[in-house]
Amino acid sequence: MSIATQLQKIKESLPENVHLIAVSKTKPVTDLMEAYEAGQRIFGENKIQEMTEKWEQMPKDIQWHMIGHVQSNKVKYMAPYVSMIHGVDSLKLLIEINRQAKKYRRVIPCLLQMHIAQEETKFGLNEEELTTLLASEELKTLENIKIWGLMGMASFTDNEKQIEQEFASLRQLFEKHKDIQSPNCHLEYLSMGISGDYKIAVANGSTIVRIGSTIFGGR
Repeated sequence: MSIATQLQKIKESLPENVHLIAVSKTKPVTDLMEAYEAGQRIFGENKIQEMTEKWEQMPKDIQWHMIGHVQSNKVKYMAPYVSMIHGVDSLKLLIEINRQAKKYRRVIPCLLQMHIAQEETKFGLNEEELTTLLASEELKTLENIKIWGLMGMASFTDNEKQIEQEFASLRQLFEKHKDIQSPNCHLEYLSMGISGDYKIAVANGSTIVRIGSTIFGGR
């Protein structure tokens, strides 16, 4: 099945309020352009260098989302163009994103990554760390970032009940904190769900899904 056909199929299965990120990591620009020609404008990458190379080659009406783990020393390479950074898991990283965004007179939207999986390998904040970060006085001084929501990854398992519980726990955290309103914090988006589990994520309130292999085929 072609990339365009797969895209259309997924889009038809998603509610109107759910945004689709086409996860294009490791895929050639020709594949991304096929998705672009089919109307897709939001792409997700997990390596800053690869994302930057694609940004340089592709049309400039594309929104580039950084969905992988972010190293502070690499932020400067994507600061001129990135549309949203999903994997923010520390105040230190927010401070660096803010510093780099300032150079380009930009406000960079960010999502805070929560640790919801039972796997130790996944990055993210726990609830206590989230509460501390959102209440931080230093956060309020950062004028070149905006926290738009939360992001999480479920465990890599076939146990749908476990996946559902993990997504439900993230939804509860989101609901608990979404009344926090400040100039640089407005929890509007909940990013959870990938190719194998996005339907469970949507059923649990996800508003951004990150889908790669179902669109582009396996790695």
